[in-house]
Amino acid sequence: MTTLHQLGEREVIRRLAKLLPGRADVRVGIGDDVAVVAVEGGHRDFLLTSDAVIEGTHFLPGAAPEQIGHKAVGRVLSDFAAMGGEPLWALVDVVANRDMPLKRLEGVYRGAAKLAGKYGLSIIGGDMAGGPELQLHVFGVGEIPKRSAVLRSGARAGDVIYVTGALGGSLAGKHLSFEPRLEEGLWLRESRWANAMIDISDGLATDLGHILEMSKVGAEISADAIPVSTAARKMKTGRTSLEHALFDGEDFELLFTVSAEKQPGFESSWKDVFKLPCTAVGRIVKAPRGIVLVDAAGKKKSLKDAGYEHFSG
Repeated sequence: MTTLHQLGEREVIRRLAKLLPGRADVRVGIGDDVAVVAVEGGHRDFLLTSDAVIEGTHFLPGAAPEQIGHKAVGRVLSDFAAMGGEPLWALVDVVANRDMPLKRLEGVYRGAAKLAGKYGLSIIGGDMAGGPELQLHVFGVGEIPKRSAVLRSGARAGDVIYVTGALGGSLAGKHLSFEPRLEEGLWLRESRWANAMIDISDGLATDLGHILEMSKVGAEISADAIPVSTAARKMKTGRTSLEHALFDGEDFELLFTVSAEKQPGFESSWKDVFKLPCTAVGRIVKAPRGIVLVDAAGKKKSLKDAGYEHFSG
């Protein structure tokens, strides 16, 4: 009998997707950061996404309640950012142990409400059920101008690959306190800089792999160019700081590509608008041969996917 562990998350999703019905109004279905659905007769599309945070998987039992709520909402907002969209509404389903103090759950909702309010996301309902550990399942709805979503499938040979912020070591605290890059994603879409985009939730290597798979291209990235976080440099786990930056995940930064001819104008414009660092880490290549890592001496090696994957990782 084939198990979920044997297949891994991505292959399970592929197989389940084959079982599902479609509709003519679905512009983008399973396979991108969010689903994109046409609004009949309108000039906007709806963005639909959902995410779960589960005690023991996405946060430890001792995590601050406000941070748990922040992360639950932040993951959904980060998905909208990756498409260049704007948030509208959310439903929150809660699973909690019946012995949980009300004060703790109120703290979770305060954290969720604070981040949601900052970005105009209205939490309008949900459901509640009993269970062995705390879980929050957030379903979000956003919007975007018709047919303007930045997809994973838009990367082209010659594109420059960029990441925002610094990567790796999120377990030191960033995974609970990250800022979703909504303003940056919206600007990248409105200014038509980004050809393809994704948020870094599973690690730079894994999430770049998603872009390559959907765009049917390859990539070369420079080891020296990757912005490694201070937290990653301080971690003592047997992995190098570069490996943490490549594989840790839960950075919730944006990873995107820009046409080579636009590179000078893009970099100048970014610096005029944002204080957040944005770093060129490599280029898209024509052959769909995965990711090649180039070291300081120019030596190339194939980069294996070692990011986080549910069921197998």
